[in-house]
Amino acid sequence: MSDRRKAMAVNTFGYQLTAWDAAKREAKAALAGRARVRGMVPYSELVNHIQSIRFEPHDTRFFHFLGELSREEDAAGHGMITALVVHRQGDMQPGPGFFELAESLGKDVTDVLACWIREVHKVHSYWERNTSAV
Repeated sequence: MSDRRKAMAVNTFGYQLTAWDAAKREAKAALAGRARVRGMVPYSELVNHIQSIRFEPHDTRFFHFLGELSREEDAAGHGMITALVVHRQGDMQPGPGFFELAESLGKDVTDVLACWIREVHKVHSYWERNTSAV
């Protein structure tokens, strides 16, 4: 896809496409690193790994950003990488947007906990096997 077509297809919320893509690479690298050690990352910690764009943990633009990243990774067969992004306190699970996206991607969300666990395992498994990819 050409840069021009990509820019028209992706809502970058006023950020330059190059900055948006750089931020996705930064987030993906942080999440891949955490996946390789079978870990999770709170929303508030992930935003600190993203330097190309400044997000706040509860920023609606951040949620759209995470959705885009997860759609891309799922389409590539790597699982919904944002399954690893969780609330720091309370349920220690992803927010409701994760499950809405999972459903829109055709995932079985009749048991949201089981859906989430399946995606976490898929992401962990992919990144454990692919130590040099990012």
